[in-house]
Amino acid sequence: MVRHTSIQSTIALLMAVASITVNAQNTTSTSTTTSTSSSSIPAQVSPEWLKDVVPIAGNVKEYPSGTNASIPTGPLPTVNFTASGYPEGWKSPPTTSAEVQAVINALDWSKVPGSPVRKADSKGDLTMTGYDSSDPDCWWSATGCVTSKNASIPPDVAACPTVGDWGLTYDDGPLTSDAGTWAEPNLYDFLAKQNQKAGLFYIGSNVIAAPAAAQRALADGHTLCVHTWSHPAMTSQSNEAVVAELYWTMKAIKEVTGVTTKCWRPPYGDVDDRVRAIAWQMGLTTVLWDEDTDDWNMPGDGGGNLSPETVDGYFENWIAARKNGTDNQTGHIVLQHELNNATVSMAEKWLPQVQQAFNVVPWNQCFNISQPYWETSFVYPIADGSRPAATAVSSSSAAASSTSNPVKPSTSVISSNGVSAAGIAAAASAASCNTITSGSITAALGMVAVAAAYIL
Repeated sequence: MVRHTSIQSTIALLMAVASITVNAQNTTSTSTTTSTSSSSIPAQVSPEWLKDVVPIAGNVKEYPSGTNASIPTGPLPTVNFTASGYPEGWKSPPTTSAEVQAVINALDWSKVPGSPVRKADSKGDLTMTGYDSSDPDCWWSATGCVTSKNASIPPDVAACPTVGDWGLTYDDGPLTSDAGTWAEPNLYDFLAKQNQKAGLFYIGSNVIAAPAAAQRALADGHTLCVHTWSHPAMTSQSNEAVVAELYWTMKAIKEVTGVTTKCWRPPYGDVDDRVRAIAWQMGLTTVLWDEDTDDWNMPGDGGGNLSPETVDGYFENWIAARKNGTDNQTGHIVLQHELNNATVSMAEKWLPQVQQAFNVVPWNQCFNISQPYWETSFVYPIADGSRPAATAVSSSSAAASSTSNPVKPSTSVISSNGVSAAGIAAAASAASCNTITSGSITAALGMVAVAAAYIL
């Protein structure tokens, strides 16, 4: 429980976001940034260092729309793509390349906290001995912190704000195999048959190894996000290494699919304010989760020894809690993987039952984020299922970030491309009593994070 004095600052932050006046800029200037006059959070801009990346052929140019939208299924086509110029797959990429150095030089390092680089063993397990229990760095791995201690860093997106929403996400793709018995297009075909979209967090090394699968995911209407190049514990990486892990994955996604994504998820959830600040300046919002299936730990390629019956129990309990009304604080963002046969089989087993109990949507839809990419031609549905109109702005402008209201629809909207004042006020009202649940704070601050990331 949180005391009233802490809530006052929370309300102030929420209402500060509501006070932002938004103006779409029709401009060709590459220096245009989003307006954040009411906040100390630095503006995001469309990544200048990706503007010359030329996407390969074969990609869709917009979100599939209409009742007769063609969602491809079946065998993946052959894609003409060469990975020359990219680092070795699943290895820490070098930081000395001209491309990475250009990004490093473009960032404002005065806005990146000096949190120490953490120590990790050969298995990637982090050492937390001696870490300050007050958690000055909002280190998720140590405390589960999702709301930065630094006013210049937005909170993470960690749970859907509306009760009953299930933010569907899958990590570690895309993967293909000659047999094709479980790897793509298996899961994507299944999702298409279920008329279900998801948020997909991609390993850059996998994107260049399975470009046809990545193109299929975009064509199917899934939301593509970054999950690093080689899947390290990110707080164990130097500042330069963090940039390299994010940059090469962003480039791979853009070259293969044609979109410049605005979202990322740290492997293992391992993030602190130093890593958050770097990612934010690179145009990426940190997306975590509040429900973990632990599916990766089941027996399988790259997995562990967790009993599948244990994972079944997680799904059973979540569904039961929703049906009996005890799951009544927030919606959820749920962590799953397209890692191996075990995780894909588990996903396919439970999705139909989850759909009966929850409103299953990609994580961005439950936040009303209609444009998860810097390219404005891709306009995704918002919470009510509608698709806002795209904004005609220059692709070189940071104003190309979004056309949707980043909070739930309301009758009071600041501007056609702005923040719903009533929606923010509703989120703040959850914090207006003397004590509230941590889940309510997470949901409200998550709305602030998304508002700061996606408004024009």
